[in-house]
Amino acid sequence: MFTGIIEAVGRVVDAQDRSGVRWFRVELAPGLLNGLATGASVSVDGACFTAAEVYPDGFAAEAVSTTLTRTIAGGYQEGSRVNLERAAVVGGRLDGHLVQGHIDGVGHLRTIRHVEGTRLLEVSVPPIVHEHTIPRGSLALNGVSLTVNGLAAESRVEVALIPHTWEATNLRFLSPGDPLNVEGDLIGKYVAKLLRHKDNRYEGG
Repeated sequence: MFTGIIEAVGRVVDAQDRSGVRWFRVELAPGLLNGLATGASVSVDGACFTAAEVYPDGFAAEAVSTTLTRTIAGGYQEGSRVNLERAAVVGGRLDGHLVQGHIDGVGHLRTIRHVEGTRLLEVSVPPIVHEHTIPRGSLALNGVSLTVNGLAAESRVEVALIPHTWEATNLRFLSPGDPLNVEGDLIGKYVAKLLRHKDNRYEGG
């Protein structure tokens, strides 16, 4: 489980296809992910990965076929910038929102507007995410916890980025048309599920 508060932006320095998986190595400044150990979970652009190898300046992870079909990991190459966050600590502050690291699908950036120091991003999201997203609710884009500024037709959402978020994440490197990982609000998913099946009756044994 994560919070959507990005700890560092790393850089992919190597990416290879190995026996049906996509292996990639991320490099970042030493000390930015203190305590990360082999086997630990780390959010890479919002997707939960296992640190398969840990180095003084970063780590390596592997993306299996399911992950490659649902996320942007298949497009990682040397030089790609990725948002990083370690798993949340129980009892710690929840500064963002509950983010599972289970990506619902790939969205695409449509436009970026700069309004009085704020960047307004319009993003096309998977229809299932749009269905259970509400204005001023939560959404994770490339692992960044964001508040929904508005909803529009054709599965579009608008989010607002303050200057700190813009500078501290890889969203500033995106251009219109670029893909990004999308995870809908966890609570919204469960509420939508319950409402769809509210007339069902559970028959236990």
